Amino acid sequence: MTGQSYDVIVVGAGLMGSAAARHLAEMGVKTALVGPDEPVEKATHTGVFASHYDQARITRKIDTRKNWARFAQEAIARYPEIAAKGAQHFYTPAGAIVAGTEVGPERDYILNAQRHAQANGVAHRPLRGAELAARFPEFAFPEGILALHEETDAGWINPRLHVKAEITAATKSGAVLHRDTVMRISEGGGVAQVHCAGGTVLTAAKVIVACGAFSKAEGLLPDPIPMRVYARTIAFFELDAEEAARLSGMPSVIYVPPGRSEDPYILPPVLYPDGKTYIKIGGDAVDTELHSVADMIAWFRSGGDPVAGAAISEILIGLMPGLQYRSIHFDSCATSFSPNGNPFIYQQTDHIIALTAGNGAAAKCADEIGRLGAIVATGGAIPDYYDGAFAP
Repeated sequence: MTGQSYDVIVVGAGLMGSAAARHLAEMGVKTALVGPDEPVEKATHTGVFASHYDQARITRKIDTRKNWARFAQEAIARYPEIAAKGAQHFYTPAGAIVAGTEVGPERDYILNAQRHAQANGVAHRPLRGAELAARFPEFAFPEGILALHEETDAGWINPRLHVKAEITAATKSGAVLHRDTVMRISEGGGVAQVHCAGGTVLTAAKVIVACGAFSKAEGLLPDPIPMRVYARTIAFFELDAEEAARLSGMPSVIYVPPGRSEDPYILPPVLYPDGKTYIKIGGDAVDTELHSVADMIAWFRSGGDPVAGAAISEILIGLMPGLQYRSIHFDSCATSFSPNGNPFIYQQTDHIIALTAGNGAAAKCADEIGRLGAIVATGGAIPDYYDGAFAP
């Protein structure tokens, strides 16, 4: 069944894809956004998944990497615009801490973050020792830690609602949403054909593939990309109402503990759809690679690795020794990495563009990465204030 023809079809209705579709539609480009909705039952779902199926992701401007710091600054500045156009609040300005040791071989992490923050004019306050303990008594950071506190333009976003806002804004500007799974993309006759599971075939001059980890699925990108997909486990600490109220002023936290191989991130108390409030921590020590689509589906259905979950739970309990929690449970996620640390944003053929590889940091700045994908799809170039290659 042949469907409509478009200027650009975006395959993948997640964070990057929905953002790309919004920017394209607002440019006046005839745009379609194709992707399934979140599955009702994750444990029994046999199709594709997305990593934005969650209530909270950290957002902050401070980063150890120049490009990612700029991505975040650009995207965060547009949060009010996205929320207004999409009629959906998705950002909570709780503030954020980026912390690490100032001494020894691991000091480069926090010193690089501080240097970029200063160079970019990001408002922040450096906290150490007694001052850090007095400002955030819920944490027990060890000696030698420097914490960079962003009080404004930082906190957390609800990725589900961020996607909802982007899609609403995109469709208001004329984009068409197709809730279907794309099985393959072909080229011929001067166009690309997008073949959907439901039987519809959509055509366009350009197709953006923004399917996260599943961009590696056979039949989507004509050239394999050197993207590594790793299994990630996250731990949820359930809080009662009293403990959630006590920690209501808690910021988001990025913390590199001295002498540990984990790279944990911690979200403040967030209310989840099950009616319970959780503090979440993630950041595995071991990179377990997912090589195939079957591997990815099995992992997303698995509920995570209890050994990895116990390790990151230990970190949270050590950092917050006074934390009162009812229970701990784990879940699964996945991160996609490129060799050079930049997202892939490039044209593979005359008709097909890759837009993927979040490198564990894309949720907060997906609107900017999506904007760059829209620029490439319309014949433009990534601005030269971004450094390095965005192609293999």
